[in-house]
Amino acid sequence: MVIPDFGRRADSSLVGYLGAFFLGADPYVYFYLSNGNDPLSFKALNQGQPVLKPTKGTGGVRDPAIVQGGGSEAGKKWYIVGTDLDIGKTNWDASQRTGSRGIFVWESTDLVNWVNERLVTVEDATAGMVWAPEAIWDASKGQYLVHWASKFYSASDTSHTGTPSNIRIRYSYTSDFKTFTAPQIYIDNSPTDIIDLDILPLDSSGTSYLRFMKDETAKTVFMESSTNGLFGSWVRAGGNSGIITSQVEGPAAYRDNQVENKVHVLLDFYGGDGYRPYESTEPKSNQWTASSRSAFPTNLRHGSVLPINQTLYNALSTKWGS
Repeated sequence: MVIPDFGRRADSSLVGYLGAFFLGADPYVYFYLSNGNDPLSFKALNQGQPVLKPTKGTGGVRDPAIVQGGGSEAGKKWYIVGTDLDIGKTNWDASQRTGSRGIFVWESTDLVNWVNERLVTVEDATAGMVWAPEAIWDASKGQYLVHWASKFYSASDTSHTGTPSNIRIRYSYTSDFKTFTAPQIYIDNSPTDIIDLDILPLDSSGTSYLRFMKDETAKTVFMESSTNGLFGSWVRAGGNSGIITSQVEGPAAYRDNQVENKVHVLLDFYGGDGYRPYESTEPKSNQWTASSRSAFPTNLRHGSVLPINQTLYNALSTKWGS
């Protein structure tokens, strides 16, 4: 599936959207399908029951992200990655000190049949947790760049009882979501804690991107743009005051299938009714407005949205529709 160049006409082969979310107290993967090609109208699939329930780790998965295949896997392979965490079995302090250092992975060739569940350790023993993993195809490397949020403890503090570092965004590369390179720092805004990174390509050349993230210290979500790659110069329009809104997390951004230059981003009001949609036709200027919620479900939590073609839309409707 080729990502159309930003600023050119929308991709007419894309006819809808698939959303993957968790639902608060239910840390499993739920699928929602758009009503036609409406980016703000979704219906629950599988009669509102989970599509994926982990059998490994904590038995709970949060923050499911659908990863679109790249390179030779483009249009042929998809992955879901997620956080290994059931907060009902622990608490927030323990989950950041001695939480899971792995990520859940499932894979599919049709978005319907998901196989090969695995829990892959990606961080070293000094990390307290691995949160909100996502991945994106990096054409310059010919591999997937996988990123997540972690905080760290001194190597001598093996029980992680001391004072940790700030939360940083780390990254690794993989070609199969089985073997990962040694993790490195991607974003470190010390002393500010940064979590929930979401990267949206704006063209097919691998040069223009938006990235959304949560300032965990200020409890705000902001956006930056780059025109020279994933490791280029990122610009935050409006500087420190350039936020989308406050008391939100888990940004999930996606391109509009029909309207040129339009980007949607879901923001999780974690103290309220979950995801609410925002939109912009000038995202690099950080100009966002609240979208209509008349047909948007409530209580969806941190996840992702994938634009899909007719074949995939039909397959999902046939398999999981009521």
